[in-house]
Amino acid sequence: MPALENAGTPATTPATTPATAEKTLFGKYEVGRLLGYGAFAKVYHAREIHTEHSVAIKAINKTFIVKGGLAANVKREISIMRRLRHPNIVRLFEVLANKKKIYFVLEFAKGGELFAKISKSRFSENLSRRYFQQLISAVGYCHSRGVYHRDLKPENLLLDENWNLKVTDFGLSALTDDQVRQDGLLHTLCGTPAYVAPEILSKKGYDGAKVDIWSCGIILFVLNAGYLPFNDPNLMGMYRKIYKGDFRVPKWTSPGLKHLLSRLLDTNPATRISVDDVINDPWFRVDYKQVQFHEEYLELKYDDDDDDVSNDGDGGGGGDNLKMMNAFDIISLSPGYNLGGLFEEGGATSASAGERFLSRESPERVVGRVVEVAEREGMTVVRKKEWCCVKVVGGYNCNFVMMVELKRLTEEIVVVEVRTAESDVRAGPTHRIWKDKIRPQLMSLFHVS
Repeated sequence: MPALENAGTPATTPATTPATAEKTLFGKYEVGRLLGYGAFAKVYHAREIHTEHSVAIKAINKTFIVKGGLAANVKREISIMRRLRHPNIVRLFEVLANKKKIYFVLEFAKGGELFAKISKSRFSENLSRRYFQQLISAVGYCHSRGVYHRDLKPENLLLDENWNLKVTDFGLSALTDDQVRQDGLLHTLCGTPAYVAPEILSKKGYDGAKVDIWSCGIILFVLNAGYLPFNDPNLMGMYRKIYKGDFRVPKWTSPGLKHLLSRLLDTNPATRISVDDVINDPWFRVDYKQVQFHEEYLELKYDDDDDDVSNDGDGGGGGDNLKMMNAFDIISLSPGYNLGGLFEEGGATSASAGERFLSRESPERVVGRVVEVAEREGMTVVRKKEWCCVKVVGGYNCNFVMMVELKRLTEEIVVVEVRTAESDVRAGPTHRIWKDKIRPQLMSLFHVS
C-alpha cells in the first residue's frame, strides 16, 4: 500500500550485509540469520547454547555511537529496558560488550513486525481492538514507570509466536527523572514524521504521555483503515495536515471507533484523551482483559526449569545445587561491568543492574537470613530451587520486588547477586526499601577475609 511506504524512517543500507555475524558470541549464544538493520545496529536471530532458547541479538557499532555522540542514548535505552517487565514489551535479558560492539540480548518475537502484516491488508475491527488493547496496556505501564516511548509506530511493534503484540525499540525514549525540564515538559524533537504529534511541531515543549497517545491513535487508525490518516508526498504538506488534525475515517468504521479516534487524534494535548480514559472507553472495553504483571518486574532465571540444577559441571560442591560460575560469569564481576564500561576500550563486559557480594557463609545461611529479614519487614517471600534463588515482593501496592541469586565461585565462596525492580533509580522508593531497611541487616553475611 503506497500510503504506508513513507511511514518508517529510512534504514541506512550497510556496505555489507552478512547472512550471519560471529558464529558464537562469548561462548553463550550461537548467532544465526540477520533479521534487520539500521544506521548503527544489526539484529540477528540467535540460540542460547545452554538452554537452546531463541533470542534476538542487537549488535551496535561502538565506534559509530561514540563518534555520533549517542553514548548517552544507548545508556538511557539500557536503563529504561531494565525497568520494564510487561508481557507486551520486548524483554532485555542482558547486555554484553567487547572492544568493537555492544550486544543487547532480547526476547525473540517470532511473528516479526506488525507493519509487515498491516502493509498487506487492513485488520478487522475486532483484531484492531485486540492489538490496540495490548498496545495501551504496554504504554500505560511505561508511563507509570516514568518512561515515554516517543517513537511508537507499526515498525516498532512485534508479534510473538502466539501473535501477541510486543513493543520494542526504546532508543528515542525519555525518562521523567532526567529529561523533563522545569516547565514539566519535554523539548527534544524526535519521532517518525507520519506519527508525530502536532505539539512537537510547534517546538514549545510537550507532554511525553500525550504524544504517545497521539501515536497510538495513528496506529489504531492504520490498523483499521490500512492507510495513514495524515499523508502527503510533501513533508511540509503532511505536517500542515497533522497540525490541523485534518483526517477522515473510512466508511466501514463503527461509530464507537470513530468517536475514540477523534479523542485520540485531538490536536489539543490538554483535551486529548488519557490512558485511563481510553481504558474506560466503551469501544475499547469490549472483551478487554486487564494484564496482571506487578510480580513480574524481576523473574527468577531458573523459573523455566522443571528439574533441579544438576551438579554435573554446573553445580557446586556440598550438594547445594548452586551453579558453578564460568569464565564469562567471573568477567561480569570486573569493574567494567557498569554501563560506562561499555564505551571504553577493553575486553568483554556484561551490563546489568543490582549489587553483588561475596560470602563464606553457607547458601542455607544466606538464604535463611534473607527470608528472615524480608518477613520481618512484612514482605512476601517466594523461594525457588532451594538455595539458588529467592524472590521477595512487597511494599506499597506490591511495587517492591527483589531477586536474590546465589552462584558458587569456589568450594568455599559464593557470589550473592541482589537485584531490585528499580535499582537504577537512586531516589526511588524501591531503592530506599533495599538500601535503608534490608541491606543493612544482611551486610554481616558478606565479609570475606
